[in-house]
Amino acid sequence: MTNTLLIIEDENLLAAELARYFRKADWEVSVVATLQQAENFFRDQSIDPLVVLSDMSLPDGNALDLLEKLKPEIDSSEWVFLTGYGSVADSVRAVRLGAYDFIEKPCSLDRLNLLVEGAARSARAQRRLQQQAESQHGHYKIDSLIGDSPAMLQLRAMLRQIVKVPFSSLIVSGETGTGKGMIARILHYSGARAQAPLVEINCAALPRELLEAELFGYESGAFTGAKKRHRGLFEQAHTGTLFLDEIGEMDLDLQSKLLKAVEDLRIRRLGGETEISVDVQIIAATNLDLVEKVNAGLFRRDLYHRLNVVNVKVPALRERKQDLEQLVPQFVAECNRKSAKSVSLIPDTAWQLIKRYDWPGNIRELRNVLERCVLLAADNKLPAEWLQLQSLQTPGNHAMSATQEGLFIPLDGSLSLHEMEKFIIQEALNRTDANVTAAARMLGTTRETLRYRVQKYHLKCKF
Repeated sequence: MTNTLLIIEDENLLAAELARYFRKADWEVSVVATLQQAENFFRDQSIDPLVVLSDMSLPDGNALDLLEKLKPEIDSSEWVFLTGYGSVADSVRAVRLGAYDFIEKPCSLDRLNLLVEGAARSARAQRRLQQQAESQHGHYKIDSLIGDSPAMLQLRAMLRQIVKVPFSSLIVSGETGTGKGMIARILHYSGARAQAPLVEINCAALPRELLEAELFGYESGAFTGAKKRHRGLFEQAHTGTLFLDEIGEMDLDLQSKLLKAVEDLRIRRLGGETEISVDVQIIAATNLDLVEKVNAGLFRRDLYHRLNVVNVKVPALRERKQDLEQLVPQFVAECNRKSAKSVSLIPDTAWQLIKRYDWPGNIRELRNVLERCVLLAADNKLPAEWLQLQSLQTPGNHAMSATQEGLFIPLDGSLSLHEMEKFIIQEALNRTDANVTAAARMLGTTRETLRYRVQKYHLKCKF
């Protein structure tokens, strides 16, 4: 990282002396004499100085005004101010704006050098943290969702619309393993709150009392074991996003407290006497049908409608099998990097098994199966024998499955007639590229009859 220093000083002799001193110390130095020249430097130059050493009072104004103006755009440089006289007001303002330090003139160059070196270390640390954050969250982009199926094109288009608006809450729904957590992170890191915290919790992983304490926090002595104050997740997510995974598993009593917090954006710690204002957006995820739970009295209707400002439905993998052409090579490449393997060839036998299988575990299952195959590969060929998919589709596991020869539907009472009908129609649409006319011909029915059932079960097709 280059040591770049910008000196803003209108006294020519002092500016020349400072530039000469720091150039001898291997700094890349630029010098300007006014605030306007400094602003033009930031706007026009491609160099982002590590440290800015500026006189406080310049011919065209106070340097703190420039810092306040540029701070939202340039926050990775440390500012050190030189001043001919001490001012409490300027000192307070400099600290509030995030200046590294200020020093009164005249001062020794050695002392000034120590101050500038300290500012440089601070700036380097900030930039490393920024680079790490960008690297860590770089793959949480809308375009990182792989697939060109109609379902994925529609999902990406919806996400692009959502991240443009300041939503208060939304629900991400979909089967287990479809990537609801990934969608939540994309919504956060692609939106206006990307620089604020993303706080996550699985509502099914904690008992009711512990979940309440985690969400709202508690005061010292609120219950046995509460030895000190604890800030809840609502407070930790302030100005950012609170991601509530498996929201459908939350206890009814706790749902009422969550509703109040979401509506009022005010929470009270357990054992506390005052309410605390919070600014959070809520993303709730579930693999359950919340409408069914509402009708069964297992989920509060008012909470459902409050959270369901937007509903993002993540498609199951069996509904977008054409995306396997992109997903499989991508996951194999990731597994190669993790395990230092070089699997590059996927035999036709493996492709047939992969495309024939319905992937009830969705993306998570696909990734894990491919990881196993890569780990056990003896050469650059993906071993089809280690896919082990047929064993997951035997009649003993009470699941519907499809093969090229036909369908397997268990008649043991585990499935309703509607579920069987929906499965048969979906499989016919899968085999005909979602063409209703061809699917009707395959099932021996009319186009109008099949079209009615497609709409009844909310299936995707080409009319």
